Amino acid sequence: MSDVYERLRQRLDDLATGFPETEQKVELRLLRRLFADDEAEFFLQMSPMLETPAQVAGRLNRPEEEVAGQMEAMAKKGLLFRLRRPDAVKYAAIPYVVGIFEFQLPRIDAEVARDMEEYYQLAFGRTIQANKTPVMRTVPVNRELVSKWPVAPYDDVLEILEEQKTIALADCICRKTARLNGRGCDKPLETCMLFGSHADYYVENGMGRYITVEEAKAVAKRSQEAGLVMQPFNSQKVGGMCSCCGDCCGVLRSLKLQPKPAEAVQSNYFAVVDEDLCTGCGTCVERCQMEAVAVPADVAVVDLDRCIGCGLCVTTCPTEAMRLERKADEALYVPPKSGMETYINIAIERGKL
Repeated sequence: MSDVYERLRQRLDDLATGFPETEQKVELRLLRRLFADDEAEFFLQMSPMLETPAQVAGRLNRPEEEVAGQMEAMAKKGLLFRLRRPDAVKYAAIPYVVGIFEFQLPRIDAEVARDMEEYYQLAFGRTIQANKTPVMRTVPVNRELVSKWPVAPYDDVLEILEEQKTIALADCICRKTARLNGRGCDKPLETCMLFGSHADYYVENGMGRYITVEEAKAVAKRSQEAGLVMQPFNSQKVGGMCSCCGDCCGVLRSLKLQPKPAEAVQSNYFAVVDEDLCTGCGTCVERCQMEAVAVPADVAVVDLDRCIGCGLCVTTCPTEAMRLERKADEALYVPPKSGMETYINIAIERGKL
């Protein structure tokens, strides 16, 4: 495999969520748009573990100043992750998702968006959420929706936000890509939240702005009112949280391709209808992003194979006929403690470790 972009594709396929090949080779066309030849070669030498320029320069036997310049240039292009601390700056190789795809936010144009969508349709969309360990998971906005049961902090959007010291707000890359392709929806664009070092990376790269915890809570509530599904990264300590729609979001679109989205998303809740209270108004049908609710005969019916437990149908039910129930104790999902553990689990399931 002599072509650097073929080797780069294989390298990305070995990382976390993968980067499968297509017969049409659209993924190579996309990589050529994102990476210059020397950047592709350099990425192949990088580790997914954070390293300083001095460490990489020593490993590659290259001048540190030269390596540092290339690493910073690639971080600014969203091709490497950067962690800046007072005593050192470190960089790491990143997967296509979550990583390179999201980090193209300030640079994406119509041609890149077209290649990304074609690649999604041909290969990536069928794989992104097809593992036992999902890359994202769906959680209700707050414990009030499931007040009958104790709610773990990682299952409550507002609780997750309360724990953050640094938060940035950014546009949704999925809705931006969809609009560049002449499709998508009219839901809010500035809805994605990043935490900690991920927030710093977004702000430093001109992709987002810092907001307070109270502002973040207001964003979450507005997203829920707009019919967006709240999806933090699938770990107990999360680096970010998306507000997703079924028309544009790569994860939700992938879930919709699964025969049983409820199993793939690893949510701990499901929607239930009180038939005595339901008037068959159809509000829940319009709100559901997974096409899990129907009104065949004046009463709403929930397809539990498709329900991902987001609670959108509950928050706007005019008669309070919809509610969320927690799954049985033996069916409850406990997410990995860290993002690294999540990626390791996915890599193992994909046979990459």
